[in-house]
Amino acid sequence: MNKDDLPPGPDLTQGVAASELTDGRPLLGHIGGQAVMLVRQGDAVHALAATCTHYGGPLAEGLVADGTVRCPWHHACFDLAGGAVRAPPALAPLDCWDVNRENGIVRVGAKRVPRAPPRPPRSPGSVVIAGGGAAGEAAASALREFGFDGSITLLAADSAAPVDRPNLSKDYLAGKAPEDWLWLRANDYWAQQRIDLRLHSRATELDLSRRRVGCANGESFAFDALLLATGAVPRRLDIPGARLPHVYLLRSLHHCQAIIEAVQAGAKKVAVIGASFIGLEVAAALRERGAQVQVIAPESAPLARVFGPRLAAAVAAKHRDMGTHLHLGCKPVAIHADTVELDDGTRVPADLVVMGVGVQPADELAREAALVVDRGIVVDARLRTSAPGVWAAGDVARFPDPFGVAGAVRIEHWAVAQAQGRLVARNMLGFDEAYQQVPFFWSQHGDMTVSYVGHAESWDTLDESGDPQRGDYLCRFIAGGRVLAVASVGRDLDGLREELAMEKQLAAAV
Repeated sequence: MNKDDLPPGPDLTQGVAASELTDGRPLLGHIGGQAVMLVRQGDAVHALAATCTHYGGPLAEGLVADGTVRCPWHHACFDLAGGAVRAPPALAPLDCWDVNRENGIVRVGAKRVPRAPPRPPRSPGSVVIAGGGAAGEAAASALREFGFDGSITLLAADSAAPVDRPNLSKDYLAGKAPEDWLWLRANDYWAQQRIDLRLHSRATELDLSRRRVGCANGESFAFDALLLATGAVPRRLDIPGARLPHVYLLRSLHHCQAIIEAVQAGAKKVAVIGASFIGLEVAAALRERGAQVQVIAPESAPLARVFGPRLAAAVAAKHRDMGTHLHLGCKPVAIHADTVELDDGTRVPADLVVMGVGVQPADELAREAALVVDRGIVVDARLRTSAPGVWAAGDVARFPDPFGVAGAVRIEHWAVAQAQGRLVARNMLGFDEAYQQVPFFWSQHGDMTVSYVGHAESWDTLDESGDPQRGDYLCRFIAGGRVLAVASVGRDLDGLREELAMEKQLAAAV
């Protein structure tokens, strides 16, 4: 390897002076071409891979606190002592190395061999997971990570193996990320982990008395423990023309590829119906592909209900700066072959239409099996449904608000689904833990990325600093004197600190 190709910093096998290490501040270096960081906390010094196992974020720029390191990009969290995943969207543990200290020099030694997980408190004979999205994949992988040795069947309705769905409305749709980035796992992962991944296997029947799940393709699977991770389905407006061939939804890889193919085939006038996160991210991505994009939405300020007026206005301004025309305060009444007709009489030119008008929980399977369902599958704090041995997680699950503010909530965030899938895996194995993860999501609008931690359905006060349009902004959403959520732009470390404070608040309340 050429010296110029090495990651920055010293060769840690040659050693660095102990005086160069500052408590809680990673020192970036390299070993054999791999970026590695030394992290001192108190008397301990740890050597870990410096690249996040999610999107390759720079962990040396993250937050070190309470025995963990957190990625500044998407808040993945790892254990300092052993590299274990503490929180998603991390997909794998970090490599770790031995550290030797002698005569004031800290030198990195051999790479550690990962230890086999201890035997879990209990072990069901067979686990079936209905749903191949974030929660389903996370549960299947976590079962092996936590020491489960029995059979795992992962039923995926899609024709593709589990993908990183947030990328479908962001870089991949914009043409800035290759398809290789989408797959959550390598092709041989499933066989190596002895996970029976069944594609084209949409669960359609649940027989609780016989402990079996039936699929639309006629197959049937027995289970001792079952996770319902069926997710949500995108809504389609009930207006004339809503099912014309040039009208698309976006949820799966197939949906995303169909939109890309339409643009590549010559569709250049795009109407996006809905100024949701999906709708606006689609608008930004297709502008980057050179399409003419117009967004139609009934609200006067998109995302103001979630972000508050100032940040919402900055997001809208960003889209206008990118050349997107916003038709606000308008509703579509009909879709025609080359236009979308609005309720004010306007006709928006469109040879491609994308509906981003929200989703609804895919809870039919649970409802037909007489589980308790209320705008999603109702679960307790341990994500157990009303049927013994059956859990639910992800977009389909309605669970107790860990903050005790909103009662029961259903949160459609990727990292939430992953965290819940991991928790279900632990509880299937007898660890008996309550869900207490602080929600997190990120939303991308051109070169503006908004990070959001917590969950605030309403608030009394907004505590704002900085300017979102200049990429330096933080807003606390406060109700009853408590910080319920924080949104930030360009303030990654501050966002991580706020997340940590919320976690401590939750832990103190137990």
